[in-house]
Amino acid sequence: MRESTRLLRFAIIGTANALITALIVYLMMEVFQVGYLISNVVGYLIAQIHNFFWSSFWIFPATFREHSLGKRVLLFSLAVALAYSAQFIILLLLVEGLHMNEYWAQFLGLFVYGGVNFLINRNFTFK
Repeated sequence: MRESTRLLRFAIIGTANALITALIVYLMMEVFQVGYLISNVVGYLIAQIHNFFWSSFWIFPATFREHSLGKRVLLFSLAVALAYSAQFIILLLLVEGLHMNEYWAQFLGLFVYGGVNFLINRNFTFK
């Protein structure tokens, strides 16, 4: 698969993941009155189930045949943990340090997460 095709697919699934995350965060914060940190964790966890499926079968399909499910889950989980950690640190810095609106900080964190996630998955998880 050409890298431009892979990037386009990643952008499509990344957009869907961002929408899933944003919807979950919004519902939890506005409807259920849950704090922004817990809402953030739950939103990302749910979106990552979606992300793993599409990464395995559509964005990086060759790896699906080459590596066991257990190995992919482990490597994907490590990539998610690293990307999420980077995003979470940015979220805390923006909200607590710079007093940015929680929704804007969540939005900006999506880009940090996406960039780190793609680089790790492309270079390690699904290499």
